[in-house]
Amino acid sequence: MKITDVEAIIVRQPEITLIGDGTQDTVVILVHTDEGITGVAEVDSAPYVVKAIIDMPASHKACQGLKEIIVGEDPFDVEKIWNKMYEFAYYHGRAAAVIHAMSGIDNAIWDIMGKAVGKPVHKLLGGSYQTEIPAYISILMPSTPDEVKKLVDYHMKENYLGIKFGWGGLGKSFEEDVKLVKAAREALGPDKKLMIDIAMAWTDYKVALKNCKAFEEYDVFWVEEPFRVERSKDFTKLRNATKTNITAGEELFHFDEFKKYIDDGCVDILQPDISRCGGLTVARKIRDYAYNAGVPIVPHNFKSGLLLSATMQFIATLPNALFLEYCGQETILSRNLITEPITVKNGMVTIPDRPGMGVELDWDTLNKYRVK
Repeated sequence: MKITDVEAIIVRQPEITLIGDGTQDTVVILVHTDEGITGVAEVDSAPYVVKAIIDMPASHKACQGLKEIIVGEDPFDVEKIWNKMYEFAYYHGRAAAVIHAMSGIDNAIWDIMGKAVGKPVHKLLGGSYQTEIPAYISILMPSTPDEVKKLVDYHMKENYLGIKFGWGGLGKSFEEDVKLVKAAREALGPDKKLMIDIAMAWTDYKVALKNCKAFEEYDVFWVEEPFRVERSKDFTKLRNATKTNITAGEELFHFDEFKKYIDDGCVDILQPDISRCGGLTVARKIRDYAYNAGVPIVPHNFKSGLLLSATMQFIATLPNALFLEYCGQETILSRNLITEPITVKNGMVTIPDRPGMGVELDWDTLNKYRVK
């Protein structure tokens, strides 16, 4: 089997709002083969940038488009392909959007391999520890306590393990943050997990510590991305100074960054995004290193059912899996890019067990909203 082509298709809803919602657009990656098997994935990144990185013609040996690098390769040489992309895109790559684009291609290749052997991807990644996983709902934080209560009442009817509020109204002032967190805990009750994603909004360490100490009163399970990830020393210092778990990972890429965060004790829980960390080829290395260090993983997942399916294939292989982030944004793309949406039943989600990633791309939705 040989790879014959790679497509990067931008899909976008008619109107984009400048909020922390990555489900408003996406880039779908299709990797085609000469045996008629096509791998499908998506990337949580800047869609137009990812498309350019894949489609661009070569400038020189170490500055090539990802498509021309991998056409002709055997998809079962997945590790070789990953290293080849990294080497031949080194001039403009090594980080950020190039790794994101590589992640999409890598995940699509894993989809090909699973389809080719008739097995779900988790069987190729080492096997499954679980067939279902508890989920928490992940939504944007509104600006008032009344809106918080309405959202909790609306979403928790599905008996999620808990709820994560992020971005939105958070990070504007200490008083407002505490008011919103208090409202969330009161609406949730004492038995559900409450997570807060501060979205790197804190710039002052003392402000971060003051907030985390205040959040302890409301039993906040974790505070996510209190700072920009470059401030790894502040992560470690904050983690050691509060009872609240500190988490991060969606902004990290490549194994080396995750290794540093683990070695330096930056986080209690690691959150790689399967479409940004380097794909499943890198994610499985992060999994093994984190497990040996005693650091649990809860992958970041805030996109459509395509990323959700890849995330769940990975979660199936975690020996110490906690739970799944389930994106609560109800947009056109978040629910309709696969033919059979993955749903939550009494707080649990069943891991797809059909060949490959276990889901089918909805071509009607893709063709209706693709950017021509």
